[in-house]
Amino acid sequence: MIEIKKPVKRSKLRQVLGREYFILKRKFNWTFGKKDWAKLKSNALLKHTVFSHKSMILRPLKDVDMYLQENKRTNLEIAINKIDNILIRPGETFSIWKLVGRPTKSKGYLDGLVLKQGKISKDTGGGLCQLGNLLFWICAHSPLTITERYRHGFDVFPDVNRKVPFGAGATLSYNYIDLQVTNETDNIFQLTLWLDNTHLNGKLLSKNEIDVEYLVKEKNHLIKQQLWGGYSRHNQIYKIEKSAQSETEEMIVENHAIMMYNPFLQASKK
Repeated sequence: MIEIKKPVKRSKLRQVLGREYFILKRKFNWTFGKKDWAKLKSNALLKHTVFSHKSMILRPLKDVDMYLQENKRTNLEIAINKIDNILIRPGETFSIWKLVGRPTKSKGYLDGLVLKQGKISKDTGGGLCQLGNLLFWICAHSPLTITERYRHGFDVFPDVNRKVPFGAGATLSYNYIDLQVTNETDNIFQLTLWLDNTHLNGKLLSKNEIDVEYLVKEKNHLIKQQLWGGYSRHNQIYKIEKSAQSETEEMIVENHAIMMYNPFLQASKK
């Protein structure tokens, strides 16, 4: 049996101090670490499309005020402006937070939806996890290597109109809960991002054409009741690489989350 310990409630002071400690630790790593960070943008778009995806911005959620969803649009617009047209050259690592920086009110960020210890809350810059989810899904369909990725330890919302498998995304929290992707190939890649009236859109481009198809699928999904009474959800996400000569698959992430709703309640029929 996969065992998940019952969540421990920590004081607000400990949460704040702990967060600031890890933020400083990550900034030290940015400055003195050995990674070569992606930072160059180009308005000249690369020729070949590797993969594209979009996700709905305004998504009604139970017990969530819609103004937080509206604010999310503003937060996404500010953040993607820092990433749009970024090049990821051979040997470079793309980091969302290294490019976006800390989301603050002085930069125009608004209160948006966040999850704190499995509960819905609001904070400045909330809603940027949608950006992490989109970029994870795009990069998983490419030769790029996902080298850092996190997920919420809680599954808060049921699978209503879910378009991708559970756990096929990346949560964000400045700056140590990051999505990082490394280019271990000889090719050059470029990310483009934009908003339309309804969706956040993203596309990964490449300098050289790629003759390999990438698919992503879920395996070993299960729901377990824990000894302390709650339910947990588990799965694995695999990347499948298909060419004319061969087909390989690799597990890229494994998910374990505490469910914050009854998994056996059926949706009402209208």
